[in-house]
Amino acid sequence: MIIDIHGHLSPPEAAERFPMPPSLTDVDGMLAARAEAGIDLTIIGSPVGAGAMARVPGVDNYAQPRDRLRGFHDWMSGLIRKFPDQLRGYVYANPFGDDDHLEGVRETLADPAFVGLITTSSVHGELLGSPRADSFFALAAEAGVPVLVHAPAEPVGTERVDEIGFVEQIGRFGDVTVGMAMIAFAGWLDKYPGLRLIGATGGGALALLPERLQTAARPRHWAGGAPPSGPPGAVSAPPAAVPPAGTRQAGGRPAAGPPPAARVPGTAPAADPAAALRRMYVDTSPFSAAHLSLNAEVLGPERMLFGTDSPPIAAPLEDFIRMIEKLPIDKAAQQRILGGNAQAVFDLRSRP
Repeated sequence: MIIDIHGHLSPPEAAERFPMPPSLTDVDGMLAARAEAGIDLTIIGSPVGAGAMARVPGVDNYAQPRDRLRGFHDWMSGLIRKFPDQLRGYVYANPFGDDDHLEGVRETLADPAFVGLITTSSVHGELLGSPRADSFFALAAEAGVPVLVHAPAEPVGTERVDEIGFVEQIGRFGDVTVGMAMIAFAGWLDKYPGLRLIGATGGGALALLPERLQTAARPRHWAGGAPPSGPPGAVSAPPAAVPPAGTRQAGGRPAAGPPPAARVPGTAPAADPAAALRRMYVDTSPFSAAHLSLNAEVLGPERMLFGTDSPPIAAPLEDFIRMIEKLPIDKAAQQRILGGNAQAVFDLRSRP
């Protein structure tokens, strides 16, 4: 069974309000292409809820009232009920949403058409290491559903970039990289061990970061201390104690001293951000054989879930499948990526 955990569809009226690729409203074409490629089930969702994935003056995706989101999710639910063998859905959630927003998310998750949450790797430039994300992560852990972490419409650092192609292919890739790395760095997986987080776009460059995350959390080049943290003028924590002179560890390097005390997510680095990173999942949508091979090597095939980001990505679906089949891993691992891992991560048994 082949399961695509990263697809998108939009209601026809959304295309009348916002610019978007025509494929996002072509339900019949989407389902026909998947049947031809041999994809059995697709999980669809919107990282902007009922908003716009393109820059639209005057549109704030994070200021959507609960009734508007309810209407969008009702449309999704109706579509999934029409095609219960081919579709399941994600509930959109603003990671910094207020109590009313999150209560609406809980309410929508009760619908068996939805099997996970979809959120963004940043919001107006704010990353998910912020303590303001605590209620969202608590909800995801309590609900026990996977979270697809997707790039926002306007990624960090692209406010003055006018070329939409660059924003889509480079800016959003970078936003997922930084967003997922910050989740690992901030310690959310320590606080909520049951979280199942999936980085869209292959997790960005996540597989390149284990060593850099460790160095970020324990900057040895500062000789036992670290530069002041926080914005200018903020009061920083006292520096870590410097090990006694002459203390050594294996390899002749100075000992790092005792492990740090437990951290509060959003205020200081996690105890082991590289380990947290390796507990995350990634999809296979980057359409890059080199990227997929690196993810398989660093994260492992058991952490990869087949995903195409299609619609709107227009690459042939058969090519996505062939790229998995060409990975230098055994056939059993390939089958886990194509569907077995998704069956283990998502609860797909109930029918809407």
